[in-house]
Amino acid sequence: MTDYWPAGLPRRLDYPDVPLGAVLAGSARRYRDRAAIRDGDQVLTFTGLYEQAAAFARGLRARGIRQGDVVALHLPNTLWFAVAYYGITLAGATACPANPAQPARALRAQLADCSAAAVVTHPGPAPVLAEAIDGLPVRLVVIVPPSASAPADRPDDCAQLFGKAGTTLEALVAGQSTHPPEVLVPTDSVAQYGYTGGTTGAPKGVRILHRNIVANTIQVACWRSGALPGLDSEGGVVLNPVETSGDYALAPGTYATLCISPLFHALGLISLNFFLLCGATNILSGRFDAESYLEQVERHRIAYIPGAPALYHALLATPGIRTRDLSSVKAVVSGGAPIDTHSLERLTEAFPNAAVIEGYGLTEATATVSSGPIAKAGLRKPGSQGLPLFDTELEIRDPLDPGRKVPRGERGEIWARGPQVASGYLGRPDETAAQFVDGWLRTGDTGHLDADGFLYVSGRSKDMLIYKGYNVYPRELEDVLGGHPAVLQASVVGRAVPAVGEIPVAFVVPAAEPRAMAEELMEYVAERVTPYKRIREVRFVDELPVSPAGKVLKTELRRLARTPRDPGEPPSGTQETGTPDTAERQV
Repeated sequence: MTDYWPAGLPRRLDYPDVPLGAVLAGSARRYRDRAAIRDGDQVLTFTGLYEQAAAFARGLRARGIRQGDVVALHLPNTLWFAVAYYGITLAGATACPANPAQPARALRAQLADCSAAAVVTHPGPAPVLAEAIDGLPVRLVVIVPPSASAPADRPDDCAQLFGKAGTTLEALVAGQSTHPPEVLVPTDSVAQYGYTGGTTGAPKGVRILHRNIVANTIQVACWRSGALPGLDSEGGVVLNPVETSGDYALAPGTYATLCISPLFHALGLISLNFFLLCGATNILSGRFDAESYLEQVERHRIAYIPGAPALYHALLATPGIRTRDLSSVKAVVSGGAPIDTHSLERLTEAFPNAAVIEGYGLTEATATVSSGPIAKAGLRKPGSQGLPLFDTELEIRDPLDPGRKVPRGERGEIWARGPQVASGYLGRPDETAAQFVDGWLRTGDTGHLDADGFLYVSGRSKDMLIYKGYNVYPRELEDVLGGHPAVLQASVVGRAVPAVGEIPVAFVVPAAEPRAMAEELMEYVAERVTPYKRIREVRFVDELPVSPAGKVLKTELRRLARTPRDPGEPPSGTQETGTPDTAERQV
């Protein structure tokens, strides 16, 4: 085993015992007039963001919002999201990000579950919110103005939809001091309720404490920058360079990032937090268009691109990926779900100066658990989600005997422990007891650790299928399919067949050229995997269903797999029954 831990960095960090607001406070004093967030022509400097958040906090307090009250963030990506998020934090309240595109029924369920006292919304989704909160004890609704990244088709004065509870952002902060209120915020108090994506079940509110967010923000920021955490003279969190920081291409206070990840999602929020700690400029890209996104990367000389696999698949399918000047990009980081190694290779070609890496995390661990090294000399293993972050332990355990660790290289369930692991679920004691065990988080994901300690995620435990008694992991098949030139994207699920258990069904988004028939793709996979793992059916689709965070909705694909194929679809050569062949008997 070789030690690939980044040179010059300790394995353990000192985490300041401060609330999340201290992260923004430290950056505001260190980076002052540097642009923190750019939304079209609107720019908030680090000082400006802190002052606006402080005024927002005072406005909330003036309207009766107190420590422990829950304030939902029903917002698209806009600079006002950051103002409201940190304002809620500075007020001592608890933030609860909510997907602004969800229907009224789902939104109502979330707001009722977290007992929201207030909601910050945008003119676009405001009518849905008005329907959702009818009868709920929400006593304050704040309407933010439209912006370039979040325009509105209707007038921005939507306060009348909410009667006496409604007000505008301008009215909330009018006359308020730009110094934060004097509120003692315990680091063990809940900073935010992060709701799980619901891709495998009903969304659950995760109790994420201030100390969890501060720790994960510092972990990711130090991993990306090679700097170490400290406090300034007034108790704000800052990063301090060390001797080996020059080995990292992303020095604090020197670069810009282009934000496309939803800020209401764990990946988007941790990115916002650690970019602000790093003094990076967050440029909001607005409604996604692949060609426009690449144009902005070129125009703004973006150095860091974070996103889910859906973003990168879209970029790779865009002609501009071959013609734009993308030399400014130093880091391309994929998270939210595994991405196939063929796409990683193509991204490395498209961004010649970038470290192309994956990370792994989940809402129950604030956001991030492991990441590929980003240091210039760091070892990057395609297909791996990297090494555990500072102070983070990963174990692979037998799903049927959770007390038993499995040997290196053997698949099992991923368990994680570290300062970023949250305190459990809101109002779900039984599920909390099942998932949060003696300081460990039972992730529900399968994977393995190699001899060097690098993590390889196979997928959700629920995604694994059993064919004739053999375990089949869709991630492996998706990775193989991704290497075929006729495949743009692929996702594999199981479909129940009584004679064999489950068969692997592949949903394929074909590339424009060349075209391939289903039989060709099945044969391509068959030549590269053990016989029992072969794809038994292929379905061509225009696109894969994804969540707002970019995760493939496998529950939807399983539903589609149970439906008869379109008569006009090319035959798949399905093989559903029969006895194992000789090769399968020998496995």
